[in-house]
Amino acid sequence: MKALLSIGLFLVWSCSTFGQNEDLGNWIMYFGQNRFSDKLSLHTEIQYRNHTAVPTEIEQLLTRIGLNYHLDDQNMITAGYGYISSYEYLSEQSIPESEEHRIWQQFISINHVSKVKLEHRYRLEQRWVNSNYRNRIRYRLMAFVPLYQKEDKKLFIGLYDEIFMNTREVFFDRNRLYGALGYQFNKEVGVQTGMLHQQVGPKGKWYLQFAVFYNPDFRKN
Repeated sequence: MKALLSIGLFLVWSCSTFGQNEDLGNWIMYFGQNRFSDKLSLHTEIQYRNHTAVPTEIEQLLTRIGLNYHLDDQNMITAGYGYISSYEYLSEQSIPESEEHRIWQQFISINHVSKVKLEHRYRLEQRWVNSNYRNRIRYRLMAFVPLYQKEDKKLFIGLYDEIFMNTREVFFDRNRLYGALGYQFNKEVGVQTGMLHQQVGPKGKWYLQFAVFYNPDFRKN
């Protein structure tokens, strides 16, 4: 818990230091996996992304939903839909400058190296951005490094790198590097807080991250 407090103090300091500076952004996120059978669950997701550290200058609002099929405890496939609205920094208009409708499919596979959990995520996206159609391929490797565990309560470090690739025009789309401290309160509820660096072409930017995970299991009812 001392580590979580330290991260919280760092976030407060960062917000007060950078304020409305566009060099540091902020993402507030919710992820849910609602399990309703041995093979099926519903993925729900909302991400409120901001140009600035203080969440007052919206950059993107992302909502995503998908149906998960659990092949086994270590492997899962998903298909779903996402809607993303994007806004320019200090925009004077209330409506987004860009709107995207997205169909996506993914495969997640999990393995362990000693006590470290590795998660491989392969994702395909069919994107309708305003009037333009685009395809994109993504791969993310995430590691969960345990620090402490007592029954269902876990303290861990989460690390990942994700590369985005286009199927035409410019091949490299972007790269995301992420590091965070996470705490699992029980089997259903967890949080992660940390930093993400996103590289898009020659431009890179840091984002403060805070994510809530809620994974209820309705099978027991």
